[in-house]
Amino acid sequence: MTERPAQRNPNRQLAALIAEAGFSNAGLARRVDQLGLEHGLDLRYDKTSVTRWLRGQQPRGTTPALIAEVFTRRLGRRLSAQDLGLDACAPVYAGLEFAATPEEAVDIVGGLWRKDSGSHAELRKIAFTSAGLVVPSRDWLIGRADEKVARAEPPPRVPAQSRPVPRAVGPAELLARRRGTAERGPGQRVTGGDIAALRSVGELFRTLDDAYGGGHARQALVRYLEHECEPMLRGTYGEQTGRRLFAAAADLTRLAGWTSYDIAAHGLAQRYFVQALRLAQAAGDRPYGAYVLVTMSRQAVYLGHGREAVQLARVAQQGAGGSAPPAVQALLHAAEARGHGVLGEVRACTAALVRAERALESGRPGDEVPHWARSFDEAQLADEFGHCHRDLQQFRAAAQHAERSLQLRAPGYARSRLFCRMVLATARLGLGELDQACQLAAEAAGQAAEMRSVRALEYVRDFERKLEPYRDAAPVRTYRDRVAAHG
Repeated sequence: MTERPAQRNPNRQLAALIAEAGFSNAGLARRVDQLGLEHGLDLRYDKTSVTRWLRGQQPRGTTPALIAEVFTRRLGRRLSAQDLGLDACAPVYAGLEFAATPEEAVDIVGGLWRKDSGSHAELRKIAFTSAGLVVPSRDWLIGRADEKVARAEPPPRVPAQSRPVPRAVGPAELLARRRGTAERGPGQRVTGGDIAALRSVGELFRTLDDAYGGGHARQALVRYLEHECEPMLRGTYGEQTGRRLFAAAADLTRLAGWTSYDIAAHGLAQRYFVQALRLAQAAGDRPYGAYVLVTMSRQAVYLGHGREAVQLARVAQQGAGGSAPPAVQALLHAAEARGHGVLGEVRACTAALVRAERALESGRPGDEVPHWARSFDEAQLADEFGHCHRDLQQFRAAAQHAERSLQLRAPGYARSRLFCRMVLATARLGLGELDQACQLAAEAAGQAAEMRSVRALEYVRDFERKLEPYRDAAPVRTYRDRVAAHG
């Protein structure tokens, strides 16, 4: 890899950090190479490379960010390329930082929204990194709610005698002012109505996502965050309003991550989840932070990182504490069960499912449940059971729970119903019921073709891979004909 010629001045910042971390030059080079491999990069640095960096030579490309991440892991605090005396070039880890202050959190997430709302297609190609889960989840667990999130009023208005002559106001602008829709800008006073609007928008986009897939309105959501939510976060508000504002922003940011995850933009989704976790801390909402970690756990399950999924679910349980509502406790234990299921850990998976079931059963009518946990009901729990038993290849139990979930689940949750139908089809296939399996899968495949959801298509493809041993059977030929008719 070509690097810039060495500068006159040695890099004392890097030298000091190497000494603090206890690295040898060869040891640092080896760790950078290993981290590069996680991102599909064949770097091949050695101790001579580190010597050149210490003399002032600047590595190109993403290497400065990788070096910074090596030190972040070793020293347990977030370090940037600039902290190492290096130029920050296209940082691989941008967006995975867990900000030190609410102001920094707004800067990071605002930058993410702006990049994503533009034509930055490469942003949606960033790879997921399991290593990027460690620092944010740890910082959230040991961190506390920010002491102050309120933002002060703008400076006093200029006295009348010092004001410039008023300019003429056109009809369009006058009408916008009267309607309260003039363009927002920094310094605006955030009201309860603004926050209610954020919540309503969240429900709208959630409904669209459930019914049509994450790709349907994801870009509209991101633009809304950029043009409406960010100016509010940079506005003026007191402590109570500020906490509610950060909570609403966290919810919308998590949803942006969820829709990104659904279209397989996994690295981008991961960054949204980390920033939603930081916004939840600014809101002082520990249960919601736990919910964000569960969302991260579900992504890890989908990508086959079972051990990380279990760890995230356990951090969520520890962080939420025992006072969380029963539905929330059930959700946290179910997430852990899914991780154990991917790992094939039967006893641990079963124990977590039992805890989830008991927690949900302990709920009483009239219990106050956060809006984001209300969908975790008997239908969702049955769905979790079905997925776990499928992963453990306990197909009869998987079929029973999947059927129960489909009976209970409302039609509006179209994508979740599709997933569950594919779980049922896989279970029927595992039980040797080829004809029923193909009928169920063909119906789901037709629905997947109507959605903008890569996950839905992947459920179908996974089933089709399992059909290969039966490719010449009549039910399979009929299945292919039906799917081709949809295509």
